[in-house]
Amino acid sequence: MIISCSRRTDIPAFYSDWFENRIREGFVLVRNPLNAHQVRRISLTPSDVDCIVFWTKNPGHMLDRLQLLQDYSCYFQFTLTPYDNDIESNLPPKTKIIDTFLRLSDKIGAKRIIWRYDPILLSKRISPAYLIDHFGNMSRRLSGYTEKCTISFLDMYRHLQGKSPDLTIRPPDESEMCAIAREIACIARSHNIKIETCAEKIDLADLGIEHGKCIDDRLIAELTGRNLNIAKDKNQRELCGCVESIDVGEYNTCKHLCSYCYANLSSKAVDRNVSRHNEKSPLLIGEMDGKQEIIQHKDKSISRKQTDLFA
Repeated sequence: MIISCSRRTDIPAFYSDWFENRIREGFVLVRNPLNAHQVRRISLTPSDVDCIVFWTKNPGHMLDRLQLLQDYSCYFQFTLTPYDNDIESNLPPKTKIIDTFLRLSDKIGAKRIIWRYDPILLSKRISPAYLIDHFGNMSRRLSGYTEKCTISFLDMYRHLQGKSPDLTIRPPDESEMCAIAREIACIARSHNIKIETCAEKIDLADLGIEHGKCIDDRLIAELTGRNLNIAKDKNQRELCGCVESIDVGEYNTCKHLCSYCYANLSSKAVDRNVSRHNEKSPLLIGEMDGKQEIIQHKDKSISRKQTDLFA
C-alpha cells in the first residue's frame, strides 16, 4: 500500500503535528471526497505501508520529525517555483525554502527528494526568459541535492477562471512549451538532473524529457529492494502515469492559497475547514460524530521481496 500525503493539501507544511499523531497511533481516517459521510480507516503500520510519498512546498516542520519515518520507505515531491507572493501567497522567501530543500536532502538523500518546477505558467510579468533564468539559478543551488525535476504546464481548471484576473496568468502554448522545455533540459543536463513531465500530452522525448510518474513504482522498488504488484491509478487523469495510492489529505485545506491551485475552491472554504482541524483527531478535518459509515480498507503490502533486483 502506497500512502499519498497528499495531492489534496500540504500536510508537511501545515499538519505535521496531526500526521505525527497518526503515525504513532498507526491509522488514519479519510473522508470520501464525494461522500462526506463515508470514511475509510487506513492502516499506517510499517508492515502495511510500502512507501509514503509526501507532496509539499515547505517541509520545514518535518525536518525534526524524520525519525518517526525510520521504519518506512518514503520520498518527497518538493515544489519549488520562481513565483512571488502575488501567485504563491503564503510561502516564506524562496531562499529560505531552498535552504530547507538542501537540509532535507542532506538528511534523506538526493534520490528521495524530487524537485517539482510546476506548474509552468506565463503572465504579463512572467516571460519564458524569466522562467528559464530562475530555473538556471535554482538548478545551480540544487545540483547534487536532487536527481530529478518534474515539470508540468498550467492547467486552467474551471474554478480558476477569473480567480485572479489581475495576474493574467495563462498556460504556455505548444511552441512556448517546447522552447521553455528545450532550455530547461539543457540546463538540467549540466547539473546531472533528469527532467520528466507530469500528466502532459506534449511529447518532448526528442529533448530527452520523458513522461513521468509522481507515484512511481520504479523508484519505490529501487528504494525498497522489493518488486511491486500494482496497477496504474484509474482515479487520476488519463495522462497521469502514477500507480495506485491512497491519499490521506482533504481538499480545501491548504493554507498556501496559490492562485493556480486545483485543490482549493476558495479562501473562505479553507478558513472554514482549518477552523475545524484538531491535531488529535483521526480525521484531518473535524471529528467523528457517529453519523459516518466507517469502511475498513483492506490494508496489505503490495510488494514482494526480490533480493536479486539490483544485483
